[in-house]
Amino acid sequence: MHIVAYLKDALSALGELFYPPVCSSCGNHLFKNETEICQMCIRRLPRTYFEKRPYENQVSIMMWGRCRVECGFALFYYRKGERVQQLLHDVKYRGNQKLGVELGKQLGKLINQANPNLFDELIPIPLHPRKKRIRGFNQAEVICNGLAEVLCIPVNSSDVYRKTHTTSQTKKGRFERWQNVEDIFDVANAEQLKNKHLLVVDDVITTGSTLEACINQLTAIEGVKVSVATIACAAL
Repeated sequence: MHIVAYLKDALSALGELFYPPVCSSCGNHLFKNETEICQMCIRRLPRTYFEKRPYENQVSIMMWGRCRVECGFALFYYRKGERVQQLLHDVKYRGNQKLGVELGKQLGKLINQANPNLFDELIPIPLHPRKKRIRGFNQAEVICNGLAEVLCIPVNSSDVYRKTHTTSQTKKGRFERWQNVEDIFDVANAEQLKNKHLLVVDDVITTGSTLEACINQLTAIEGVKVSVATIACAAL
């Protein structure tokens, strides 16, 4: 086993010698302590700083009157054609799961600064099984894996599921998005979730329709509180 591990490390080092890892955002070489995205880009990307006002920011306010949300977090602002969109596309459509995990870690660090030890479980917005088979993974679950490493909170990807396969939300208006996702989620084990504070996680929030549909299922359970965390939030 030690020989196998040594060979893997040697091959990895050799690969990095000829194909050094580069930042997914700017394309520059990464330093030894950097993974998938360089610290310079993390500092330069459009941060929201919602963690400074977790109970009253664009994410939490977006949900007022629609569903009960305790806190809202988003790492970056999202604008079409800019680098944050490119990073999320790299995760979602090009299968860069390592980048998804690293973005989850970065999100976890800011949540830890604002509200350490506040949540009981991480709930990734589920994909329909058909879409998950096609893509091979759920990007929200990948982000949760990064969050879990920093927050030391378990990921619960089994108790909430998507029961209806829907078309893409990308080109739909706000009302169409809401119609597209209404009643598409269900809870498999409500008893297990009672009296917990759940952090629901997705890659990006635009109109909030998908999150709203999921949160309304969860807050119908006795004693459940819900907060929201996303890598990006659409800029106003």
